[in-house]
Amino acid sequence: MSTLNTVRRHVGPLKAVVFDWAGTLLDYGSQAPVLAVVSVFRSFDVPVSIEEARGPMGMAKRDHLRTMLEMPRIAAAWQEIHRAPADEAAIDKLYARFLETQKTFLADHAQLIPGALEAVADCRRRGMRIGSTTGYIRELMEVIVPAARAQGLEVDAMYCASDFAEGRPAPWMSFENARTLGVYPMAAIVKVDDTIVGVEEGLNAGMWSVGLSVSGNMIGLNEAETAALPAAELAAKRRAAVERMEASGAHFVIDSVAELPQVLDQIEKLLAAGETP
Repeated sequence: MSTLNTVRRHVGPLKAVVFDWAGTLLDYGSQAPVLAVVSVFRSFDVPVSIEEARGPMGMAKRDHLRTMLEMPRIAAAWQEIHRAPADEAAIDKLYARFLETQKTFLADHAQLIPGALEAVADCRRRGMRIGSTTGYIRELMEVIVPAARAQGLEVDAMYCASDFAEGRPAPWMSFENARTLGVYPMAAIVKVDDTIVGVEEGLNAGMWSVGLSVSGNMIGLNEAETAALPAAELAAKRRAAVERMEASGAHFVIDSVAELPQVLDQIEKLLAAGETP
């Protein structure tokens, strides 16, 4: 009888990290996309809550809008106001207005998250390449990338959901990062994201997947709002975010990208011991 051969395993080192952008590297609390989504629905006389707007966060933005229109309350509200169910034509209109609206929020929400530059520098010191994925289209990233570069942040590769027929949680953006960076196997790559679908993207790509519980979409507050929370309330929100990230399959959950170096140390030890994602 044939037996499983476990000799061939990647035992290190880590070779690359693939970061998300909003809520991970910049825009603490991932404010820009949710503000744009809320504004767009309001412009069509269908108010939505912040919580509803955050639900599909991390998806390609057209998929995000479609998913919201499929939510029973929003679908009913759209039907009542527009006297017809939301169809592809409605999604086209929403998406076109979203692209216009999103640009107005980006410049004011492009500040790097504390610790992002240091985390990227730590990765480079380890010899790791820096990849990135985003639910934004390239037209919007043309605003974000220069703003990040002006603050000292550079990546080696970037892929947008709009570059592929299928966005997160499909692994195609991560696979293309690996190909462009010339890095393999996937067990040598770490994915870092503040959304559930972003964590799932990393898992589906066979990477180590690290979720962020505080700095991005899971809590959804900007840095000042987060700092102003009573300690007990912040602890409760963090605990709920960690539980959701862990339920999604994240290998590690940390508050923000500032804590990534410690996780990379742990992953290196796991690889050396023969563990895989």
